[in-house]
Amino acid sequence: MWRQGDIFITLVDTIPNRAQLRPHCVLAEGEVTGHSHRIKETGVARLYSHLTTLYLEVMAKQATVAHEEHGPITLPRGTYRVWRQREYSPEAIRVVRD
Repeated sequence: MWRQGDIFITLVDTIPNRAQLRPHCVLAEGEVTGHSHRIKETGVARLYSHLTTLYLEVMAKQATVAHEEHGPITLPRGTYRVWRQREYSPEAIRVVRD
């Protein structure tokens, strides 16, 4: 498992059959700063969405998850699920915003 700010990344076996290819590799956009969690290199990975979940396929030997306020993460070739961290308070469970 990997964590970068408000996103979690974990290995999975497959991407769901009905997942749709996204035209970019932005894993999450920051609402406050405008910064994004994204794949730094071009053409090394593909991002898919299925319902409310993102899946990342790293096709090259590795891919770098970059963000202006966090250290980079190097992911080896593989298939990953990506989701936003959530926080609990007595009022509600909320998605963490960078």
